[in-house]
Parts: sequence; structure tokens; C-alpha cells
Amino acid sequence: MRREDREKLIVTEAVRFFAECGFEGQTRELAKRMGISHAVIYRHFDSKDALIERVYDHVYVKRWNPEWEPLVLDRSRSLKARLTQFYIEYAGRVFDYDWVRIFVSSGLKSYGLTARYLDLIRTKIIQPAALELRHEMDPGAASSPLTEEEVELFWGLHGAVFYIAIRKYVYGERIEIDIETAVRNTVTTFFDGLTTAVPNG
Repeated sequence: MRREDREKLIVTEAVRFFAECGFEGQTRELAKRMGISHAVIYRHFDSKDALIERVYDHVYVKRWNPEWEPLVLDRSRSLKARLTQFYIEYAGRVFDYDWVRIFVSSGLKSYGLTARYLDLIRTKIIQPAALELRHEMDPGAASSPLTEEEVELFWGLHGAVFYIAIRKYVYGERIEIDIETAVRNTVTTFFDGLTTAVPNG
């Protein structure tokens, strides 16, 4: 097998291994599962952390769609329409056994992967959406820094969508719903509630 093909195979198998076992899973066990020697893994990766970094790139970075960033800022559409499209597409990318379980495992074991990904969500989606809401509700609003309350509103929306995946892939619940419909309902409920949570003016 070519070196690059072997490396890709190790990463692919590591994704499922860490999703099932968490990051405390040993690379020796991963090698055993793959039917290769432990040394083979370290001929491709200098350390377990280097392998985990490649898993992060494979599972998270490569699934991020850079078109989501301008979508949130597109004022030719309502913010509700923009976020509905974003969360439908986002759910299509991340509602996945490996993605969700690795994300949760990383947070529990204090690996930096979860913090890095949440920072991406914060800077590319949450904060821009909060600013867009401010503009939509009052186009002449002062450009003061966002408050924690404004930002937290959108973390609440994000968490409500993502919790569907948590229930399915972490808690093992049978989720027999149409995900797109659930996302639309969640976003609609969020915007319906804004009139009382963030009064205009």
C-alpha cells in the first residue's frame, strides 16, 4: 500500500476508534483493530496528539462550508431565512455518529479540539448573527460591542439544534423525526420568542 493511502486508512480508522472509545483509547488497540503493528502508526504520525490533530482536520475542518459565513451576512434575506438555511445545511454535515461523539469526548477529556471548534462557531456564526439581529431590529442601532446576553441568545439556538444529535448519538435515543422539519421549527420558535426577549427599541 502506498504511504499516503496507508496514512488515510489510519486516519479513517482512528475516527471511528476515537468515536467509540474516546481519546483515552490507546493507539496500540487501534493498531490491533486494524491488524497492523503499533509501530506502523508511528511511522506516519509522530505522536498520538499528531494523529488526533489529523482526526480534527478530517472530521471538523473539512466539513466546514466557508459559504456559511457570507450566508449569515446576506441582508437580501431575513435573518430567520438565513439561519434556517444554515442550520439545515449544518445538521446535514454534522449529525453524524463520529462527529458528535468525538466532539463530546474531546470536551470531556479537555483536549483543545472542542474549544477550537466552538471558537469557529462563535466568530463565524454566533457573533455575526447577533450583530445581524441588532441591525434587523434597529438599523440605526449604535455599533457598540455585543453584550453577553445578545451572544447567549444564539448559543441557545445553536444548542437547541445540536441537542437533537446529542440525544441520538450520545444518549442512544431513537430519533424518528424529519431533521429538516425539526430545525425549521426550532429556528421559528427562536424568532417568535425574540419579540419578548429583545424588545425593539
